[in-house]
Amino acid sequence: MSEAILVGDGLTKMFDKLTVVKGASIAVREGEFVALVGKSGCGKTTLLSLLSGLERPTSGRVTIAGKEISGASEDELALFRRQNVGFIFQSFNLIPTLSAWENTALPLFPVAMTDAERRRRASEILDRMEMGHRAEHLPAALSGGEKQRVAIARALINNPKIVFADEPTGNLDTATGDAIMAIVNRLHREQGMTLLMVTHEPELAKTAERVIRMQDGEVLS
Repeated sequence: MSEAILVGDGLTKMFDKLTVVKGASIAVREGEFVALVGKSGCGKTTLLSLLSGLERPTSGRVTIAGKEISGASEDELALFRRQNVGFIFQSFNLIPTLSAWENTALPLFPVAMTDAERRRRASEILDRMEMGHRAEHLPAALSGGEKQRVAIARALINNPKIVFADEPTGNLDTATGDAIMAIVNRLHREQGMTLLMVTHEPELAKTAERVIRMQDGEVLS
C-alpha cells in the first residue's frame, strides 16, 4: 500500500458566519484516483480549494508530499503549487490572447529555460493530447473538448505530484466528456498519476478507484 501523498486533517472553512467545510479529514495515496462527490453546494469545491492550497482553511492542516502548506506565505504557496500541483478546471481557465502551446507552457515561464525548450515541452505534451495540430490556435478557435485537452496538458507539463480536477467535464457534452475522461483514465493508468476529482455525476465517479462523499460540508465516507 502506497503512502498518503495528500492529507487534510480537521479542515474547516468559514466565510463570514457561514461554515462551508466542517472538520473534514481526507487522505489520498500516491498514484490513487479519488472522486469527491456530493450535491451542488455541499462544500466539495471549497474542500478541493483547501486541499490544493488555493484557499486557506479557517482551521485544520493540509500536507502534500510531506510538506505542510497551511501556514505557508502566499509566495511560498505559489511556488509550491507551481512545482507540485496541477489543476483542471470546469471553465478551462485558458488565457484568450495566448495560443494553445503558450497556454500549455504557462507554468514554465517563471522557470529558467529557453523559449525553445518551453516550446518543445509544450509541443510534446500537446501531441500526447492529440492536439499538436492545434498548437498555434487561440482558445476562441477551439471546441470545448479541445480547450479541456489544452487545460489537461497545462496541468501536466510540470510533472506534478498530484492533479486536482474540479468538474472537468461540466461544460462538455456527454460524448466529449467521455473522451476527456478516457484521456484522464489513460494518464492515471499509464503514468500512475495521483488525481483528486470533484464531481456531482455518479457515472463519472464510477471511473475513480475510490469515492469520498460529502454532505452539508462534512465528509461522510
